[in-house]
Amino acid sequence: MPAEGKTDMERIGLFSEMEYVTIGDKYASHYMRPFNEAASKNKQMLPGGTKMLSALQAGYFEPQFVRVFEGEAYSNPVQLRRRYRLVESKKNVGKAFLPSNGIKLPCGMGTYYGTIGGPYPFFSAQLRGKTAYAPPGKNLYTNPGKKGTGYGYPNLTIGKQYAHSSDVYESGKMNAKKAHEDHLRLIKGGPFKLNLYPREYFDLNPYYDDKPLPPAKKPTPQKPVAHPFKPSSPAKKSGGMKAGTFDSYPSHSAEPYVVKYSKPITTNKEGRIFHPPPGSKSRPSTSIMALNVTRSLNVMNYKTTHLIY
Repeated sequence: MPAEGKTDMERIGLFSEMEYVTIGDKYASHYMRPFNEAASKNKQMLPGGTKMLSALQAGYFEPQFVRVFEGEAYSNPVQLRRRYRLVESKKNVGKAFLPSNGIKLPCGMGTYYGTIGGPYPFFSAQLRGKTAYAPPGKNLYTNPGKKGTGYGYPNLTIGKQYAHSSDVYESGKMNAKKAHEDHLRLIKGGPFKLNLYPREYFDLNPYYDDKPLPPAKKPTPQKPVAHPFKPSSPAKKSGGMKAGTFDSYPSHSAEPYVVKYSKPITTNKEGRIFHPPPGSKSRPSTSIMALNVTRSLNVMNYKTTHLIY
């Protein structure tokens, strides 16, 4: 038991430590235990070893060779091929084609040796016949260019000089004015005006009203603007004192809090700390299904048990 505190067994809540064995089973040592005990007891099957594949029937499962087709007719493939060639040769109308000579090989590029048709005139490299050369005619002879810029100097172009035609200044405006005067001359009298044409309002004054006007409103008196507060001097910065405050630094007052002393620890005559007796505690328990499995399947009968559906 440790000097202070509780043991592990008291924390779990058991009266004594449980045994580390199964329920009512004998102990079987796993040291030098064979994996398959039935292989070393009673008689065993002797296969006789493997057999090599050969031309004999000893390497097969059947006592004698079994054919795939039994009772089929005998056929000679060589004789069948000969008969097929005879039947095909009867279909020929004449003799077999034999070329007169062997294949001719070309002796170079651009030659027609060994071809069927021979050379073609369309691919010949011979040039066509040309007509006699006719020299072109002489160039056009003209007089040398006349000197001058062309502005204000006549007869400096290739063609004839254009004849002068007079153009009246602002002829379009004058024609429009003349057409307007002709139109006014054809009008008889002024535009038609009707005295009974409805007006837009009943009276010329649209704001006229028979009712008297209400008394004029008095303007609300304006409050005078108060002058803003202006300090006598700029604010002061606090440099570890109350230089920038309105009030002076308060005086030091007594501390109202008292240091709390620890309470004495209660001990018995032997000088140990008193622990009250613990109450009822729960303990780990195994489920009924797991307990039944452990009882029914153990080290002694795990080879003979079978799964039941």
